[in-house]
Amino acid sequence: MRALLIYPRFPRSFWDFEKPLRLIGRKAMLPPLGLVTVAAMLPPGWHLKLVDRNVREVREDEWRWADLVLLTGMIVQKHDLIALIGEARRRGKRVAVGGPYATALPDELARTGADYLVLDEGEITIPLFVRAIAAGEPSGVFRAQGARPDLRETPIPRFDLLDLEAYSEMALQFSRGCPHRCEFCDVTVLFGRRPRTKQPGQFIAELLQLYDLGWRRNIFVVDDNFVAHSREVKAMLRVLRPWLVEHGHPVTFDTQASLDLARDPELLSLMTGCNFGAVFLGIETPDSARLAEAGKHQNLRQPLETSVETITRAGLRVMAGFIIGFDGETAGTGERIVRFVEQTAIPTAFFSMLQALPGTALWQRLEREGRLCGEAGVNQNSLMNFEPTRPLAEVAQEYVRSFHEIYDPSRYLGRAYRHYRLLAAAPRRHRPRRRQRRMVSPRILRALALVLWRQGVWRETRWLFWPYLLGIALHNRRDLFSYLGLCGHFEHFYEFRGIVEREIAQQLEA
Repeated sequence: MRALLIYPRFPRSFWDFEKPLRLIGRKAMLPPLGLVTVAAMLPPGWHLKLVDRNVREVREDEWRWADLVLLTGMIVQKHDLIALIGEARRRGKRVAVGGPYATALPDELARTGADYLVLDEGEITIPLFVRAIAAGEPSGVFRAQGARPDLRETPIPRFDLLDLEAYSEMALQFSRGCPHRCEFCDVTVLFGRRPRTKQPGQFIAELLQLYDLGWRRNIFVVDDNFVAHSREVKAMLRVLRPWLVEHGHPVTFDTQASLDLARDPELLSLMTGCNFGAVFLGIETPDSARLAEAGKHQNLRQPLETSVETITRAGLRVMAGFIIGFDGETAGTGERIVRFVEQTAIPTAFFSMLQALPGTALWQRLEREGRLCGEAGVNQNSLMNFEPTRPLAEVAQEYVRSFHEIYDPSRYLGRAYRHYRLLAAAPRRHRPRRRQRRMVSPRILRALALVLWRQGVWRETRWLFWPYLLGIALHNRRDLFSYLGLCGHFEHFYEFRGIVEREIAQQLEA
């Protein structure tokens, strides 16, 4: 069997970081980890090719070569995914589709003409699909029937199928599932409330595979809540630390976690000791009543400001998600979120309007109440897909105004400077051995020059940029290049705030 695995293109979004990636010569932020994991589950006798459409187009010879086309994707990728199904069908290819979008909305995918729907988690449904192919079955729907796989049986992903140089970061997974009951989150719908983990040796084996392929840059641990099973995570980190020491600390890590992390100093110490440099936190809103109603009780166990400061002082750069549009919120919520972001000096605030995702408790409640009014946009430039408890226009206008303020150039630089000054007090992180350090490429130097020109000369930030840069050089020199990288990210945010303003206004008008 000749199987062509294709990852659909993401639309232009807040998450794509297109401009900073282009500056440093990369095509995409992260690889399709799910697809290369699926590739490892397919029979060893199958011949595989993988194309990430965020990196390049599918070539004609690849279409002709394929007996079978395998696709996966998230809801945000649906338009390209559906177009790829149509293209494969037009060429007479059999098509199998899986992943979060297909699992959440299988009826939509069934109408596209896909031959096989391989839903839920692949460790269970991929073998069912493979047996159906071997038996000559022309179509089928494969579900896990409520079962959850043991991740200790998950094979090492086929990282060798990727063009590693195309990606800014690599991806690994240690766990799936989350114990919390956030009403709007679909993680528990897809992966359940009982966190499941791989064995420490598995994680090291995957890391070693990347190391042997030459990877020496950052790795994003994609767990939806890295600290969901803290005991197992600590056991893995205790095994990871000696591996990093033995190999000269060749990589760094980022991840995402719940605010429980702030209440576990041992886990914080283990993470920073293993070169974890940043963490994404789902803060959502500083309104405690809204957090309680949404079921996000883990954010209420200590003041939000205290949690953010604790995590930052431990040595982890904080990124955070914020949402406007919760039921019962009052006018001025956007301004309160802006004040909180400024007060806590969080440089990168992922701010969006609330979306009801398929299958979530929020979706089910709004469906009962007759308030759903469209598909989830899952993007920062999308209106809400339900009727809020205050006027939609009020929420949208407040959102646009607050988004614009969060990514005001002077405010952003000020938060980045204060955040890195706070990081300066953290324990020192390990650096790679001298022989493993890479020379700074000409492309990186050009990107640096562009940041210095735009933010230090051209824009009104020039009166702040140089004093801030000098302050970081004097007080936190070890993070100087990381700080400049964050300054580079602003080029993306600066452009995207204009996109948000324009497209939300167009949707409101329509």
